[in-house]
Amino acid sequence: MRSDGPAGYFFLSPWILGMVLLTLGPMLASLYLSFTDYNLFTAPEWVGLENYVDMFSDQRWRQSVLVTLTYVVLSAPLKLAVALAVAMLLARPRRAQGFYRSAFYAPSLIGASVSIAITWRALFSDDAAVDRVLTAIGFPSGGWVGDPSRALMILVLLAVWQFGAPMVIFLAGLQQIPRELYEAAECDGAGAWRKFWSITLPTLSPVIFFNVLMETIGAFQAFTSAFVVSSGNGLGGPAGSTLFYTLYLYERGFQDFRMGYASAMAWMLLLAVGLVTAVLFRTSRSWVFYNDGSNS
Repeated sequence: MRSDGPAGYFFLSPWILGMVLLTLGPMLASLYLSFTDYNLFTAPEWVGLENYVDMFSDQRWRQSVLVTLTYVVLSAPLKLAVALAVAMLLARPRRAQGFYRSAFYAPSLIGASVSIAITWRALFSDDAAVDRVLTAIGFPSGGWVGDPSRALMILVLLAVWQFGAPMVIFLAGLQQIPRELYEAAECDGAGAWRKFWSITLPTLSPVIFFNVLMETIGAFQAFTSAFVVSSGNGLGGPAGSTLFYTLYLYERGFQDFRMGYASAMAWMLLLAVGLVTAVLFRTSRSWVFYNDGSNS
């Protein structure tokens, strides 16, 4: 084992260097900068907790928190509901099954790109495809991109459309459920809904928990779609309705050149995501079912 140690560290060295230089180092630097006044051009000036205190009196920061929380609460559950529904359909044996699974997974591969966000914005602009279809069936919308009450829903729908990744995980979980459980339930006269609520959901709960955790964390970090869709209405527009936390962080750091303030915002986001993760793990003990037949 001792003789294999140097070789092991040699093969690990690219990851170790990347971790230290590209992740750990920048994190420690941003932690220091969060306690300074730094504009990218002059030396950082130590200001202590001033950046953190200023955040809570910043009306635009509070708005970004509210918009982000609204987006997380809407997009994550809807995305997981659609992913589970499609996974249950694709779990049944059928012809061209591989094609259907690939087709439904494809949006997850391209959905986070700038080109898709531009296309999405074009679809929901005034007098665009979505507006014309709704008008044709008797529901004139007048456009979504420029409407503060509906602009956020464009981003929610884009997030839901990218349901492929959690769908694949749900599909893998569904294939691990023993068929004997469903057969026994059918012998007892259980219908489709009863089997879903009493067998599928409890047995799938660890997979549901994993997807809830990952999608919630991902929703807090959303940036590209909001940046592209809000372009033309001011960053985070219209009227701040799409001002995600990450978008405001970008504005403060790279438009206002307040990198110290932006670093403080980044660490507040890290703390918030850590708190949400801890709450999810804590509450999961009451509803996540394990194969040993007990809740833990």
